[in-house]
Formats: sequence, C-alpha cells, structure tokens
Amino acid sequence: MPSSKNLQTLFSCFSLALAISLWAACSPRDFLTRRLAADLISASDTFKAPQLFWLKSGIVSNKDFSSPDTMVLKRRGWIVGNEQKCPAGVTPPPCWDVMLTPLGVDTMRPLISTALPDSGTIVMQVARRELLSTSGISKAGNFADVEFVWHWVSLNQVGAALYDSGVHFKSTVAFRKYDDGWRVVEQSVPVNQPLDDALHNAQPAAP
Repeated sequence: MPSSKNLQTLFSCFSLALAISLWAACSPRDFLTRRLAADLISASDTFKAPQLFWLKSGIVSNKDFSSPDTMVLKRRGWIVGNEQKCPAGVTPPPCWDVMLTPLGVDTMRPLISTALPDSGTIVMQVARRELLSTSGISKAGNFADVEFVWHWVSLNQVGAALYDSGVHFKSTVAFRKYDDGWRVVEQSVPVNQPLDDALHNAQPAAP
C-alpha cells in the first residue's frame, strides 16, 4: 500500500499534469485582456480601412462650396471657384465652378487612386486610424464591450490639412467569444435565429 507521502507526491504530479494539459488546450485568445483587445481591433479590416476624401470639381452648389473641407482646400490654394448660374436641380444658389489650381494639381495628382468618369469626382486616400489605448472592458458571459481611444494619422499633405492628429476619439466596440477565442464584432450578427433565417440573412464571404 503506498505511503501517504507517495500518495501526496502522486496527487501533486497529477494536478500539475492536469494544469499543464488545461493550459495547453487554451488559446491566447480565450482571455480578453486589454492587450488582446487592442491587437484585434487594430488588425480588423474595418479599423484598417483608409479614410477616403472625395473631391468634386465642376459645378457645385453654394452649400458644397462652403463646406469645412472645401474651405480648407481653398485656404491652401489648392482649388478655386468661379461663380456660375446653377443648373437645374442644383441648389442652393449661387453655384461655383470648382477647379484645381496648378499647386493643387501638383499636390493631388500623385494621390489620386480613383477618378469617377463623367462626374468630375476624384478619390484620394488621406488618413488612417491609429489605436492609442484600450480604456476599459465590460464582460457578460461570451459577450463584451471594449472602450478604446484612437486618432487619425495623415498619409499625405491633404490628410494633414483635413485631419488633426491631436484630436482623440473614444469608441466602444462589441466582442464575442467563439470556440477559438474572442473576436471583434465587425457587423451586426443576429443571435438565436433558426436555420431558415440564418440562410436568408447570409452575407457574402470570401472563399
């Protein structure tokens, strides 16, 4: 019959082996820490998507010509506008014929990623998001809300003119725990829906 000392040693070894086995079965994503939350948010496609700026040239309404973004471009000497009579359907008057200045052409031409045909609209990537900190996590079972702070980082002169990196934003995003660990909820997902609804509400996915 094993002595009590031997039994104690055997029990200790079994406990250690069980703990190691359980730890090995756990994924690093099973524990929602602030570090993991920050990594998952920063890596998400939604967060990484660059900020686009749409610049419309040609005839625009006075409202569009007086928008904050347009005012910034005018002050930089990148665009000018000549007053014009408004075409049908464009209000409020007066209207303006917007065009790039030579300085604007030199500044923006290398940045243009898309030009929409026949619309006079050009599209540029001007800024990206940068996560600064996670400020809190509230958990309830397999769901959690994570509060985080971020700001814009300019990608070029236009982005620097339009977005102040010193302005910080606070957002809260939902997380959900799956069998492989926690994930950021990037779009609304109905829960507890029957299979028929799940098939009708299916979203396109990459193969």
